Amino acid sequence: MNAFPPILPWLIPLAYLVGSVPFGLIVGKLRGIDVRSAGSGNIGATNVGRLLGKRYFFLVFFLDLLKSFVPMLIASAVVRRIPEAQRDWRLYLLWLLVGFAAILGHMFSVFLKFKGGKGVATSAGMMLGLVPYYTLPGLLGVVVFVLVFFPTRYISLGSIVSACSFPVLYLLLGLWMRWPVFASQLPLLIFAVLIAAMIVYKHRTNIQRLMAGTENRFVKKVA
Repeated sequence: MNAFPPILPWLIPLAYLVGSVPFGLIVGKLRGIDVRSAGSGNIGATNVGRLLGKRYFFLVFFLDLLKSFVPMLIASAVVRRIPEAQRDWRLYLLWLLVGFAAILGHMFSVFLKFKGGKGVATSAGMMLGLVPYYTLPGLLGVVVFVLVFFPTRYISLGSIVSACSFPVLYLLLGLWMRWPVFASQLPLLIFAVLIAAMIVYKHRTNIQRLMAGTENRFVKKVA
């Protein structure tokens, strides 16, 4: 490939700014609660759901997912106009950086003095938007989350196990479908591992509570 599509580099800083929008904080403020000083203090969907109810969990989760999903869909539309035989690792890297910038924006928001959420929903949006290479293992990762969450009722544990399974699922699917996972698509494999590591890092306090047996379970409140 002689030149990159000129729109791709511009999508990276734009995705970071979009990812930095703290929807959990905004929704909480609209309901009269600063989620940073209540519950776990996190701006993500789980804390918002605990404080405001299940429908607000889904609202914030969906909004956080869109922060990376929409930029990735735009980037995917651009990349897919280039024949697969003409794509090299640099194009895949730029494609990834669009979604990764949105995740970084969510985790380290420029609007919150570079603090933020744990990146689960935004990572899911990136995976679904990077069609089809991350979409398929991402959907399988959702299945892993469900299989862990429903027996345990720990959202954090489901998120951690699902995140750790993602690079493994990508590698296995890639080998099965004969994607060039160790050639032009090597950045996708490296980023899959990096995303998983970042999500686990952001859940380090949850891991400590899980080990101590003090982590909160996601249960229905009894009136």
